[in-house]
Formats: sequence, C-alpha cells, structure tokens
Amino acid sequence: MWLADLTADHYPEAGVVCRPRGNVRDVDSRRLVPRTDLVLADPRLAEAERRLGRPLVKAAVTRAQQRARDGQIAPDEVADAAVAELPARAAGLTPVINATGVLVHTNLGRAPLSAAAVDAITAAAGSCDVEFDLATGVRARRGAGALDALARAVPAAEAVAVVNNNAAALVLAATALARPEAPEIVVSRGELIEIGDRFRLPDLLACTGATLREVGTTNRTTAADYAEAAGPRTAFILKVHPSNFRIEGFTASVGVPTLTELGVPVLFDIGSGLLAPHPLLPDEPSAASALRDGAALVTASGDKLLGGPQAGLLFGRAGLVRRLRRHPLARALRVDKLTLAALEATLTGPVPPVAAALAADLPSLFNRAERIVARLAEAGLDARVVPARAAVGGGGAPGVELPSAAISLPESLAVPLRRGEPAVVGRLEGGRLLLDLRSVPPGADDPLLTAILAAARG
Repeated sequence: MWLADLTADHYPEAGVVCRPRGNVRDVDSRRLVPRTDLVLADPRLAEAERRLGRPLVKAAVTRAQQRARDGQIAPDEVADAAVAELPARAAGLTPVINATGVLVHTNLGRAPLSAAAVDAITAAAGSCDVEFDLATGVRARRGAGALDALARAVPAAEAVAVVNNNAAALVLAATALARPEAPEIVVSRGELIEIGDRFRLPDLLACTGATLREVGTTNRTTAADYAEAAGPRTAFILKVHPSNFRIEGFTASVGVPTLTELGVPVLFDIGSGLLAPHPLLPDEPSAASALRDGAALVTASGDKLLGGPQAGLLFGRAGLVRRLRRHPLARALRVDKLTLAALEATLTGPVPPVAAALAADLPSLFNRAERIVARLAEAGLDARVVPARAAVGGGGAPGVELPSAAISLPESLAVPLRRGEPAVVGRLEGGRLLLDLRSVPPGADDPLLTAILAAARG
C-alpha cells in the first residue's frame, strides 16, 4: 500500500493523520499544542499568577490550548492568547463610569467613595490597630476613630453606633428595645415601605419578634391615631421617611415633635444618610434636625447622601444606644475594619463625590460636556450637548430633579460602552444615549472620552 493511499482511518490511534499529498505526511497540529506547565512558565503568565492566582491564569491557558486544538490559533500562539484574555483583576466586579444621572445608583454600588476613603481602605487592608492601642499595648475600643468622627459630625447625638446597613440598625433597635411587657412598635400604614428587591419593612420588623401596631391609612395618619395606639405596651414609635416615593394630594402625617409628646421613645429612620440639612434638599430630613426635634434614636444609611461605605448609622440618647451596642445581636451586625476606615475618611476627609455632584454648578457641567463633544466631533462622531435632569437616587429625595448637562450619542453605542473597560452606563431617552455628567466626576472626563472613542471604533 503506497503512502499516498493512506487515510486517517488506517491508524487513528497513533494520532497521525496521513493525507494524499504525494509522498508527504502531515503531523496533526494538535500534537504540537504546548503542555500546560510550559505555557505557565512564560514570564508574563508567571507574573500574572502572582497577581491573580493560579486558578484564573490556568483557566486562561486551558482556553487558549483548546482554541489551538480547534484550529483557531497556531500552537505557538497559545501563550499570547492566554495573556490577552487574562482578567484585569482577581475579582469579577468591573469598574463603571456612572453616566446615568442618578447620583446614588443602587445597581452600581450606591455612593462612589472618595480618594481618601479608598486610601484608608488600602491602609487598613493588612493588619491594623482597629481594636488595639499602640501607645499602651492593650485592647482598645473598636473603630474609635470612625465613631469619634461620627459623633463630631452630629453633635446633637449623645452617642453613636455603626452596624452593617440601615436595615440592620432597625432590626437591632427592634430586637433590643421590644420586650415581653412592651412588644409593640407603633407605625403609620403610610410608612410601611418596601426598601427594594422585595424586602419590606413590616416583614423585617416582624422577624425580630416585635408586634407591629399599625395606625392611620396609606394617605392620612393623624396625631390622634398615634395617641390611641401608644401606651404601656409600646416599645417605641417608628417614624419612617418615605425616601423612595412620594404621596401627594389628600394627605396627612405627624412630625417628630408632636410624636415625642406621647411619652414613648420615637425612632426616626431618615434613610438617606443626610447628617445635616442641605439647601438643595429642603424636604429631606437630617440626623441633626431629627434629634433636635426630639427623636430618641435616628437610623440612616452610610452609602447614600453621606457618600461613604455601606453602613447603618445610629444616633441618639446615650442609654438607648448603649443598650443596642451591648445586645448580643450587635456582634452579628458589626462592621469590619475596611468599613470603619472608609467611614472615618469620608467624615474627616475631602468632600465625597456624591456631595460634590450635588453641588456642581450647571455652567461647569455644560463646559465639560462641550469640551468632550468637541473632541468627539473631531473624530467624526454624531455627538451633541443637551440639557438633562439628574436625580439623587438610592432612596433619597424622591421627586427632586437636578438640572444637568448630557452628551447625546447614537443609541447603538450603549452596548459597546457597557462592555468596555471601564464600562460606561448611561440612559436611553428619545432614541438617543445620554451620558449625564452630573453623576460623572470631572476626573473621569478623559477616561469617558477614551471609552466613547473606543466604542465607536468597535
């Protein structure tokens, strides 16, 4: 039998494929795919392994080897292909430029941290003195720096505490303050809110074992409704700011000063984390104003208008805060060192991005948009500057619109921008993609421009 007559069926187990090409025999290129250990020895992949870990790097190598076996790349291109598809970081979260115009976007991680907070997290990432006094060498109060900064930020509070989110603050308060002889929490039906992702306040409080005493109606609750329900079996009256919706028309509600006259503690969940009144948000309650009005306890979120990390902030009377901090559940809800570091830096450092975005003046937003659009026009892109309306978001200041400036682009750029690095997320409006600059920090203008140009090139 001549060599030219052989087919692949004659010796399949040998891994040799002989095809009719005169007297020439071709070796299957799949047998030339380099071994995994040889590819991992490539200096670029060895360095990536130290940075990303072996599993991620080896997975990239395995995918590249398979591409070579499938004939998509040459065997000598395996290392290059593996390097090209390595992730930028070990975690799967992707940095995003928030151009939605929603300053506190829950789906994008709520408040972006300040550079000072990021530096503080890095400093605390290793061993640190979170619960240790370096001067005396003995155990110290956990997170003293963050707690002291929080107390200074709200002088009206006799004491403060921090847990892992605002829902946790409410759960801790209900668990610690409700007791067998006084198990009831009095709350208006108009304030039994859903806080998102189907988590509802009544369910949250009921799981603590407390009894909800609902008063009033959805649109109207009066002082008489509260007075009729409050009594010896009342643990506290819960006042909840409807920070993610607004009811208008035939309505009635009762303020904290009136509720304090009923002789039982008032807990005010202000939600959005505003520590002091803000001139742009006159209807948004603050921790300082709630305490001055007589609230015994105030709870708030750290990652909304405050502009810090996710945290539940507690302010109020020293005796009540002490009861909460000493309750066994407080240990399960305590925050880690990274949260404490970021919170302290947010409170003591420069203006956080959320506050800066709120304060941004309209002419500066238009100037930034015009500079970017001019560069895009030079590249031949269909881009223009348009007026826009931004929002606080994140369950804060519902109905408040913030005048803004946006870059209007073809809607077709939305997907490639979301898939870029960094990703850019805007909003679709009127058949166009709007990139609202009120939610984009000025320092991100150049990366935003680069991302748009890259998306347009495809």
